[in-house]
Amino acid sequence: MTFPDLRGKTALVTGGANGIGAALVRAFVAQGSQVFYCDVDRKAGRALEASLESQATFSRVDLTREQEICTWVRRVAQESRQVDVLVNNAAQDTRIPFRTMSATQWDHLHALNLRAYFLTAREASRRMKRGGAIINFASIVFHAGPAELTAYTASKGGVIGFTRSLARALGPQRIRVNTLSPGWVMTARQLEMYVTPAVKRHIRKAQCTPDLIQPEEIADVALFLASNASRAITGQEILADRGWQHS
Repeated sequence: MTFPDLRGKTALVTGGANGIGAALVRAFVAQGSQVFYCDVDRKAGRALEASLESQATFSRVDLTREQEICTWVRRVAQESRQVDVLVNNAAQDTRIPFRTMSATQWDHLHALNLRAYFLTAREASRRMKRGGAIINFASIVFHAGPAELTAYTASKGGVIGFTRSLARALGPQRIRVNTLSPGWVMTARQLEMYVTPAVKRHIRKAQCTPDLIQPEEIADVALFLASNASRAITGQEILADRGWQHS
């Protein structure tokens, strides 16, 4: 899948060291984009950077710290002299029982899953020219509302609302903003921690088509939303879930 207009563009990706984030980094690099990505996982981030032979630049950034976000985006803009695409991918989906969840746990999750999206979008949009694109990751979890993910679900609902309003705010500058909500994606972390044979059977039954979703497939949707091919789309939520939440 090729999007020629992404060649030479500068793309920022949060949470880019592992899973969907790493697939996003590789996908934009394959398009010829200049990619800058951040994560708290320094080891994985550096390993990915080395594997890409300097075609992408890693920075360790704690997205719960405003100053680190501001410094990262400013440095990227100084080095690349432009910001064309921001992909807000970083998030935490820790399972925390509602009745035992502390306010500190709730606040930390929202700081990463929602507050950071505001901060990165604020800083990046200040440096975007006409035709820029912001992609905010949510999840089908918002639509399903599983009991063990109350804080995560709430934060993803916030992302969808933030996207809708931000699209209005940045539209006059021709900056598009969309939400990408994946289904259950077979990342290494999900396979290790949560995806049992029984879970796979459940996923295949819930989806319209039974194939398990791979990180690279989600990256392909992000490329579309970042490219001129989606220039008529903004303020929308795109469900990439093989029809799990189609009704």
